[in-house]
Amino acid sequence: MSAWFRPILAGAQARDRSIAALGAVAGIALTIVLCDHVPTLAAGLPVIVAPLGASAVLVFAVPASPLAQPWPVIGGNTISALVGMAAFRWVPDATLAAGIGVGAAIAVMSLLRCLHPPGGAAALTAVIGGPAIHAAGFGFAFVPVAINSVALVALGWLFHRAIGRSYPHRAVPPPAPLPPGLHLADIDAALAEMGEGFDIAREDLDALLTRAEQHARRRGGAR
Repeated sequence: MSAWFRPILAGAQARDRSIAALGAVAGIALTIVLCDHVPTLAAGLPVIVAPLGASAVLVFAVPASPLAQPWPVIGGNTISALVGMAAFRWVPDATLAAGIGVGAAIAVMSLLRCLHPPGGAAALTAVIGGPAIHAAGFGFAFVPVAINSVALVALGWLFHRAIGRSYPHRAVPPPAPLPPGLHLADIDAALAEMGEGFDIAREDLDALLTRAEQHARRRGGAR
């Protein structure tokens, strides 16, 4: 049972999680303040959409994730909202429209290299969000969704810059060339063999494996 509650992010420390929480507080609050001054396209539209809460988790808690980078956040949310609105308008059955909206959003985000999990929520919001969102039509994808996303990314950039982290994430080059016999092509082959997607860039895997190899060599040399 205790294994269920262990941290699932390698390298995550309590300090990192505390900083992420503070970043999300500032990011969401300031996004609301900034977007509150943007004219809406229909009465009753929210100042901020719920999927931004999930985007904030990625931007502030796992800023190195490929899913948390600016294009996935902005493009993923905006494009998914457009896809969801199209599903609402063109699929008569609401239940089917909801499923098609989310599924199609995943497909389009994948094709456009902006896969972002909260995008699925943005698509679903466009389908089931209610009269105000439906009245805004495709404009909902831009105000408030795109505006929210741009504001959150900008605030994320400022926050991570202030605490000395890189965002957008740039992989730290390995301290030395890959050990003999291990190359990026081998990493690609191993990933393909496992047949699953992992929330880490291949360049970060490169750096991680190189450092692990160096630690193993030092441990072996100390014996």
